[in-house]
Amino acid sequence: MPDSPSSALKPSGTAGPAQDRTDVRGVFSTQEIRKVGTGTTTRKTVQKTFWFVEQHGDSIECQPLNSNYVPSGPKRKITMDELIAKFSPEPEFYQMSVYPKMREIEQSVDKGDSHREKGETFAAEYEYTRALKVDESNVRANFGIGLTYMERGELDKAQNIFDRLVKLDGAFEAEHKHLFNEFGINLRKHKMLEQSVEYYRRALQLTANDENLHMNLARALLETKDIDGCLEQLFAALELSPRHEISLKFLAWLLQKSMVPAEKMDRVRELLSAASHGAAPHPAPAAGTAPEGAGQPQ
Repeated sequence: MPDSPSSALKPSGTAGPAQDRTDVRGVFSTQEIRKVGTGTTTRKTVQKTFWFVEQHGDSIECQPLNSNYVPSGPKRKITMDELIAKFSPEPEFYQMSVYPKMREIEQSVDKGDSHREKGETFAAEYEYTRALKVDESNVRANFGIGLTYMERGELDKAQNIFDRLVKLDGAFEAEHKHLFNEFGINLRKHKMLEQSVEYYRRALQLTANDENLHMNLARALLETKDIDGCLEQLFAALELSPRHEISLKFLAWLLQKSMVPAEKMDRVRELLSAASHGAAPHPAPAAGTAPEGAGQPQ
């Protein structure tokens, strides 16, 4: 939940020991002078833009406010020098307009999550919709309503949410890893296989070096009957983490089910042998079922 207004805007010092630094969090504005018209009708106008600025350690991010006065859209990193030189603090605007809206969204999404966990899908949809009316890019609300639609079997509506989520970079950040994983697994379980593959490929564009993502993409590719693609993703997972247990079980299962093409057989056996060298062999999964993954973006 957002910090209280009294603590939301905390200007940061630029000198002294690290423990004395106070992180920045609040609303700032920038101004840009633009020319309007041509010739003798040319005049200058000042455009003011509001930003939500938040510091995490040495990293400072700014995010524009939408027309409802909530942070929405892509974030970008700025330096402390840029913040001091180009941004002006707007503490009263934050306290009077921005913070109440952020709190309103947070409360609606919390209520939506609570209803969804209880199986109260229509009440959950109502709360998520309230949040999305204020910020259609809210990641938690989009995941929540998408999962709600899938739970009700309304896959056309879930498709619309999927189309929105894959365009949101923030959907694949570590803070949303639980929802990210749940949504990806549900896409596959509801046989939205093409969407599942696209979802994990998008995640891999934004989240480098994650063996769990490669393994989950392999699981989706298996269900689309793309065995070569499935194996390549497992190889990529094991390149990153040679003892990744779920990927090794997956390879063993494919080998057991005689699903490994001859040209990839040596590579599969090499990976399984290398992982088991000096360690107890990994148990094979139950016959007839590929191993389920718990992949989460790091």
